[in-house]
Amino acid sequence: MEVKIVSIDHIKPSSPTPSHLRTFKLSLLDQLIPSPYAPIILFYPPNDDVSNSNKLESLKKSLSETLTDLYPLAGKIKDDLSIDCDDGGAYFAEAKVDSSLRDFLNQPDYLLLLQKLLPCDLNFAASNRNDNNHVANIQINVFGCGGLAVGLCISHKILDGAALSSFLRSWATTARGDRTCKAARPPSFEAANSLFPANDAGDLWLRDTSMVMFGSFFTKGKCVTKRFVFDASAILSLRSEASRSSSSAAVQNPTRVEAVSAFIWRCVISAAKDRNGGVSRPSLSTHLVNLRRRTTPFLSEHCLGNLLWIASAQSRPARGDHAVAGVSELVGLLRESFSKTDGDFVKRLRGEKRRFRMLESLNRIIQVMGDGEMDQIGFSSWCKFGFYEADFGWGRPAWVSSFGLSGSVFMKLVILADTRLGDGIEAWVTLDERDMAIMESNTELLQLAQVDPTPF
Repeated sequence: MEVKIVSIDHIKPSSPTPSHLRTFKLSLLDQLIPSPYAPIILFYPPNDDVSNSNKLESLKKSLSETLTDLYPLAGKIKDDLSIDCDDGGAYFAEAKVDSSLRDFLNQPDYLLLLQKLLPCDLNFAASNRNDNNHVANIQINVFGCGGLAVGLCISHKILDGAALSSFLRSWATTARGDRTCKAARPPSFEAANSLFPANDAGDLWLRDTSMVMFGSFFTKGKCVTKRFVFDASAILSLRSEASRSSSSAAVQNPTRVEAVSAFIWRCVISAAKDRNGGVSRPSLSTHLVNLRRRTTPFLSEHCLGNLLWIASAQSRPARGDHAVAGVSELVGLLRESFSKTDGDFVKRLRGEKRRFRMLESLNRIIQVMGDGEMDQIGFSSWCKFGFYEADFGWGRPAWVSSFGLSGSVFMKLVILADTRLGDGIEAWVTLDERDMAIMESNTELLQLAQVDPTPF
């Protein structure tokens, strides 16, 4: 299967950025995530009402208009603290795929092939394929059947998942010509910088500590990514199980994300136990937590930037007890960790002792991982971000995807995303191939989730 780049353009803002906005200062929290990109792919089936040439022109024109308001996305990464808003434009490539969309998604290794639909090299150590440090990188893939896949790699230095969705929906609103919707919900970068300004002295203490922490999560081996899809009934069953415990661990009204996260965490712990000869090991779960609804007052979902923090929970078996914790107990641990990231915690992150508070939080995780006895699994939830609302004028996407990882250095990671109807959850799980093989044979998991089902 070949994906061939047929044209490359640089989409500039429709109006030039004023000179006093030439340098955009990143916020302090923009230093937290070391991953270079926030990648995502949106798949659109063929639509005979609009030709692909018209779709491409509409995408370019509307992107140009959108970049006028979101001008940092048309710039280049200058250094760890700033973006050069030179109006150089977003990298915009058009590619031809020599298969139909359905044939592409029916290939057994399609999760790894998804990387071909993205404009960036997703290696943590690699740079952008176009090697120009563009903040926004977009690749429009045209399939032989007329279907489209919009692949994006936006720098994680400036957007988290919620902000990426806000940008996509703003772009789509402009493409549809929906001026009312656009006027009512203008995205903005102002909140992140005003709430969490970076040190003018150029001190990168948060970035350096974050890299040490995330570095402790990485492991060597051969990784495998699988999609586990939980439908509404499976999630209802897990939520019921989580709240059914007769012990004090029972959680009232567990959320979809809490229930699925706890269940996957349990499966990962169980796989590690089997690999370890039946001996349970302590396990650390980390979750990226969206701060927009944890500030006082709440922030708009259209506040751009990296407005997130890391919540962590530990499951430690009692001495001599090799039983794996139940879903209810693990949901309780997750709920407790999330509840600590509340309005008061965010206020402390913004206070005079913010450096102490942030380092205390991250160093606690570093210390736990330091002795090598703790397993770790990371979670990032895209649920309720509204990616399926990205209608550019020819309908909503049929599927929104992450990508399959490959390589010898990786982090055990779970990305949770809504299914198209919004009532199910796709879990993109990346593990060591030995743990994944054990996990795929877990009968409880197979009863609740489909493994790599055809997307549509």
